[in-house]
Amino acid sequence: MEECTEKLSRRTQREEEIYRISTLVAGNFEIQEVLDRLAEAAVKATGTTACSIRLLDTDIGKLTMRSTYGLSEAYRNKGPVTKEDPVIKQAFEGDAVVIDDMRVDSRIVYPEATMAEGLISQLTVAMKFKDKPIGVLRLYSPEPARFDKDTIRIARLVASQCATAIMNARLYNEAIEGARMAEQLRLGAVIQRRMIPQKAPCMNGLDVVAIYEPCYQIGGDLYDFLQIDEHTLVTGIADVIGKGIPAAIMMSMFRGTLRAYTDGGYGRHTMQEIIHKLNRVACNECRDGEFITFFMANIDTESNQLMYCSCGHEPGLLIRGRTITELEEGGLVLGVMPETDYQIKTIPFQHGDTLLLYTDGLIDAMNFDGKVWGKDRLVEVLKNYPCETAEQLIGTILGYRRRHVGLANQTDDTSIVVIRRDDNANTHDEDCTCINQ
Repeated sequence: MEECTEKLSRRTQREEEIYRISTLVAGNFEIQEVLDRLAEAAVKATGTTACSIRLLDTDIGKLTMRSTYGLSEAYRNKGPVTKEDPVIKQAFEGDAVVIDDMRVDSRIVYPEATMAEGLISQLTVAMKFKDKPIGVLRLYSPEPARFDKDTIRIARLVASQCATAIMNARLYNEAIEGARMAEQLRLGAVIQRRMIPQKAPCMNGLDVVAIYEPCYQIGGDLYDFLQIDEHTLVTGIADVIGKGIPAAIMMSMFRGTLRAYTDGGYGRHTMQEIIHKLNRVACNECRDGEFITFFMANIDTESNQLMYCSCGHEPGLLIRGRTITELEEGGLVLGVMPETDYQIKTIPFQHGDTLLLYTDGLIDAMNFDGKVWGKDRLVEVLKNYPCETAEQLIGTILGYRRRHVGLANQTDDTSIVVIRRDDNANTHDEDCTCINQ
């Protein structure tokens, strides 16, 4: 009678532990929590002494110890196990591998550690998901020949449930990480939108229009305007190489530095001094593989001059009738070499002249055949389709690019700034104000 009661009690406990495992399959848990619970439940469900769970790292072909129950720290760290281990290979082929006495079995890789732990028999079953092995479940006992057919059956059931629970936990962790990344992108996009001017400056003698077309939620493009006085406008366009919040923070830092050194309220600096300071700041802040391309222009409507410097950015284009001139003077991208020399050039900028600045997303746009729109097509549009206003010019450029790319998805942001020198622009606009905010 007592024996029957004991068997019933063990069966009840076994069913409870298997039920606990099934709740791990359906629940949302961190993977380490799942592994630790599984190791404990496996021991209690089979009535054995100890358990270890190793997961397969397919990149290196090794099985990493991820969780144990009833085993010492020394045994857990006894050494590596590879998928070429004969016991592992046999388990991955579908067998339940029973070792009745690990003290004398030649397949045991660490016999000393096994004897020190007081373990004698071992059962190894593979954990598979969709017929692919993801690891092994091992049970241990201090008794020889401990594992019978009934225990093997339960161990296989537990291993199957374990595999499903582990994959579910992995998917749950991936979902958490995806949500975390999505939130990072959202916050980065908020930061970036705050740095893009809401409107172009309204300044006597200049017709200014700018547009930003993001490709994803957040990119690395930046442009800005600073009206120094009634006749001087400074503009800059940049492309920060980086992603997410770090890139957005870099852009914010760069924009603040540009405004601090450019605004006359902080003491006037020459363009060369500003570029050198921006480069040093970028060198201090950029990590490996990060840098900033930048084009800076200073337009004076009183002297009718344009001063510029291109720091590894796409050259600005000066449009004068049907003549297109690339503004290439400058130097290396920012953030690479602190002591880089930058050349500044001043050219006439008279009534009817137009300055076009853009990021590489404009000309690198591809169609479904993988052919880029390219600078040659851009120049062709500028030569053959003259426009009377900055807004018309941007519309024409984007229209012809759209004809080339069609509905093909793009992989880079597009920013365009057009500044047209027009003596009649904004001369009677009472609402024309500076945008420095």
